[in-house]
Amino acid sequence: MIESQKRKNKATNPKTISEDLNQEITLRPESFSDFIGQKELIENLKVYIKAARNRDDSLDHVLLFGPPGLGKTTLSKIISKEMNVNFKMSSGPVLEKAGDLAGILTNLESRDVFFIDEVHRLRTIVEEYLYSAMEDYSIDIMLDKGPNARSIILNLNKFTLVGATTQLGKLTSPLRERFGVILRLDYYSSSDLMEIINRSAKILNIPIDKKGCEEIAKRSRGTPRIANRILKRARDFAEVESNGTIDYKIADLCLKRIGIDKNGLDDMDRRILSALIDKFSGGPVGIESLSVAISEDPVTVEEVYEPYLIKEGYIQRTTRGRIALDKSYKYLNKTKDNNQDQVDIF
Repeated sequence: MIESQKRKNKATNPKTISEDLNQEITLRPESFSDFIGQKELIENLKVYIKAARNRDDSLDHVLLFGPPGLGKTTLSKIISKEMNVNFKMSSGPVLEKAGDLAGILTNLESRDVFFIDEVHRLRTIVEEYLYSAMEDYSIDIMLDKGPNARSIILNLNKFTLVGATTQLGKLTSPLRERFGVILRLDYYSSSDLMEIINRSAKILNIPIDKKGCEEIAKRSRGTPRIANRILKRARDFAEVESNGTIDYKIADLCLKRIGIDKNGLDDMDRRILSALIDKFSGGPVGIESLSVAISEDPVTVEEVYEPYLIKEGYIQRTTRGRIALDKSYKYLNKTKDNNQDQVDIF
């Protein structure tokens, strides 16, 4: 597992890592006017928020789903600002007991936004406690223990729960059905990513030309968080190896040096494709077996690497397991009859 850690490329990991925290505070859009991409989703959200404000009511509960790094947390904060209410935040793994949830819910003011990241990881007892809070804006609290135990119903202020998940299928039906607004965030186009990179470069005072911006955008896996991370690394190369400006030459040098090829794939992506073809004859293979073959955690493979490989047409997920598609064989310069040849993928 130590070896696996060495192979991980932080630059292409769409999940938040420690070095992203300060960066995201600086670069995070604070209003819909600053938010780039996801146009249809944004327009729909604007309508729902305006209607709720016109009724002087709370917004329906919102579920945001999609791969990591696309802006679910940012959107939840924008929702609270547009509604002009307070924002409270937690995550599924943190809410261990019903009491943890009750402590937050009872302190929410009218129409506040309560954001739960990784909502699919809520413990069952906490999730069930959430049902009445979402539906009736009340919770049942137990007082005392043993023969003196009794319950009281505590009414809550109307609030908006915004849940975020990378795995919609892992949400239980009772929880999913309590969200009035369900929105999917998709990978960003290269043109949208170029806008995001230029905005970030301006905020961070990083000189970058059109070709440099375009190259970073093309190789950022459709993910703003990755694009911003690469931008910072390219700045380092520009300042040390050149005149401080990120042009095509510097962007390409940076991306090669951190192991990201022309297709936006890194070493772990290539290990997944190679294992699928060389060790499992192209599949189908289950996620557990594939993860063992590449010495990586199954959840990481499923949440971090697979979505992009599926979107780009390298692999397909079936009921029998993962299979390599023709694009994988072409990418690695292999054939189904003779898959031993290698290629310079950079």
